Amino acid sequence: MARLQGLPPESLDPDGRALYDAIAGGPRAAGPQHFALTRPDGSLRGPFNAMLLAPGLGGALQDLGAAIRYRGSLTDRCREIAILLVAERWDSDFEREAHEAVGRAAGLSDDELAALRREDAAVFGGDEAAVVRATVALLDGDLDDEAWAEAEEALGAAGVFELSTLVGYYATLALQLRIFRVGG
Repeated sequence: MARLQGLPPESLDPDGRALYDAIAGGPRAAGPQHFALTRPDGSLRGPFNAMLLAPGLGGALQDLGAAIRYRGSLTDRCREIAILLVAERWDSDFEREAHEAVGRAAGLSDDELAALRREDAAVFGGDEAAVVRATVALLDGDLDDEAWAEAEEALGAAGVFELSTLVGYYATLALQLRIFRVGG
């Protein structure tokens, strides 16, 4: 059972409402919608509802997420591959639901999605295989010298920084989703 009820926009203080508006009216709400961002009562779904509890921190967190999703250098497929690996490792239903839809829109096939559920790089080639292996290593806690060399060759040092930031951000969201018992 969810530990936090939905926070409809009319129930929010001015700081919470400003954050709500930034999320509900920002880049996540623009363009094609691959998953519902809000519930019928207007409250936010997924990790975004909990961000409203502490708008100063929640705003910084959602800004980081928007930067990862919309201003990063990873391809859409590489980004979704990494997010889905985090969702798998953390058993995060919401992340899986949302990002399998986004991943399909980015061109991930059912076979590739199944491989990600197994943390299996075999169906991927090139940079995408390197992203799978680097993400799994990051989820295990580090990149050894061999994993670093492969990731740096495929993505460059800046790309490895971006990937490690992505893994940390989505692991944070998965933890918060678990704490607040937010399902798909």
